[in-house]
Amino acid sequence: MSADPRRAVPRTDTLLADPALAGAAARLGRDLVKDAVRAVQSRVRAGELAPEDAVAAVLAGLPTTAGSLRPVLNATGVLVHTNLGRAPLSPAAVEAVVAASGTTDVELDLRTGRRGPRGEAALSALLAAVPAAEAAIVVNNCAAALALVATALAGELVIARGELVEIGDGFRIPELLESTGARLREVGTTNRVALEDYTRALGPGTGAVLKVHPSNFVVRGFTRAVPVASLAGALAGTGVPLVADVGSGLLRPHPALPEEPDLQTTLADGADLVLASGDKLLGGPQAGLVLGRAELVQRLRRHPLYRALRVDKTTLAALEATLRGPLPPVQEMLAADAADLRARAGALAARLTTAGLDARAVDSAARVGGGGAPEHPLPSAAVSLPAAFAEPLRLGARPVVGYVADGRTLLDLRSVPPSCDDDLAAAVLEVAGRCP
Repeated sequence: MSADPRRAVPRTDTLLADPALAGAAARLGRDLVKDAVRAVQSRVRAGELAPEDAVAAVLAGLPTTAGSLRPVLNATGVLVHTNLGRAPLSPAAVEAVVAASGTTDVELDLRTGRRGPRGEAALSALLAAVPAAEAAIVVNNCAAALALVATALAGELVIARGELVEIGDGFRIPELLESTGARLREVGTTNRVALEDYTRALGPGTGAVLKVHPSNFVVRGFTRAVPVASLAGALAGTGVPLVADVGSGLLRPHPALPEEPDLQTTLADGADLVLASGDKLLGGPQAGLVLGRAELVQRLRRHPLYRALRVDKTTLAALEATLRGPLPPVQEMLAADAADLRARAGALAARLTTAGLDARAVDSAARVGGGGAPEHPLPSAAVSLPAAFAEPLRLGARPVVGYVADGRTLLDLRSVPPSCDDDLAAAVLEVAGRCP
């Protein structure tokens, strides 16, 4: 009679007692390691794995952290990719998050031992970056900022019909505003709105005039819009605040994006409040930025809803470090030189070709993403591989996300930091080794 194969399967307690797995359990948690042990035991039971290789197989199958999110190389050419977490944090911001993850003085004045203003340093950094603002607050995203404004400036909101846009995942600005109890007064038509459309709509119940930058689409042809400066001039003396949602979080004008609105210019043009995202062109953590007149910002800060929307200590730390620290990755990507990108693509393609792969360096067009500059492609360069590489690259040990065009997998380098070129090459070679 042959021996029962189940006797060869290492016992759970024996495996968990191995020093390497015990260390992993202390770092990742016992339950997570135990699940990995059971998966390996099933492989041994099925004859796929030798019993003596069980510990090594468990270690190989463990994640690097106790969380399920995995680092991904963004080779899509979309700098602010919502599905990939939008802006990657700078090393300075990551260090600040780690420092703030324990017990901190987020709301304590260490000099007096008494309660201090929450996030004062981050707000000071934000005001230093946008000097046209008198005051600022930060909430958890731009939609939250818009909801807080609609709630605190209670009354009718005047908005152009062409700015009643849909943002990500099917959420629509009018539905978001109406969910707060605000009443909308739509003015103009889908393609044209005039200054008198706004002024005729003003009345005793007007809470604010709202301008929303239609960042993820462009209407061309027979169109007309009212600039912030013109609206601000018309509203002067009425007591009706002008609120501008500029969206992408560009702090000041950028030469690569001449048509993208920025916070400093919008406030200088007369907006009373500006709203923007922190995790787009600013290059920081997810946050909703609200800057403008001190009286209005204070009204928002004292509203009960603000308590539900405020950000945590790690977000404040990351935001401050992004503003005060070196250029964040998104800004580096935006500033990348097209000739340098072509040189990188050529070097990578040559390296892969030498290894026997069908790799080519090609010109490409990158995008800002995140709803920013939808009709402003950025000149870029990519490594072109057979289309069959796309899926295994996504499923590799270090996932790489590119895109398929004209029957080829393209890995756009504008969204890949130069320091990751070796990682990108290694990921492609690993896939080639598995899929000859």
